Formats: sequence, structure tokens, C-alpha cells
Amino acid sequence: MASWPASSDSSNQEAAAAIRKRKPGHQIKFLIPLIYAPVLPLIRLSLRRNPVVRDRLFTAVLVGAFAHGFYLVTDLYDVESK
Repeated sequence: MASWPASSDSSNQEAAAAIRKRKPGHQIKFLIPLIYAPVLPLIRLSLRRNPVVRDRLFTAVLVGAFAHGFYLVTDLYDVESK
């Protein structure tokens, strides 16, 4: 059986330690789209009679969704890249 190089073992141990350090509730930010995704059609359906408020609220939620997505894709949340 072939043995792995020592550097590979140390990097695997470091990666495992980084995974163990994460808090269980830390990944909740990835579940936020499950909240605002159904809210968007509900806004359109429930505020049919008031188009000004409907359009403004829909735009605000959509801007918030894109801002949240931008936050997730950037390296601001990635502690390991620092």
C-alpha cells in the first residue's frame, strides 16, 4: 500500500480542523433564499390592487436578494481566504 506524502497529511488535518471549527448555525446564510424566493410571488399576488406599493416592495426585496447573493459570492464571508 502506498503512503501519502507528509505535506498532504498535514493539509488534510488542517482542512479537517477548519471544518470542525465552524459553528453549526454558521451556514444559515445559505438558507436565506428559501425565505425570500417564495416572498416575491406572494408580493405580486397579494398586492394586485395597489400597484405602486407592489412594485416598490418587489423591487426592494429583489435588490436585497441580489445584495445578499453578491455578499455570498465575494470573499467577504470567506475567512479561509485570508
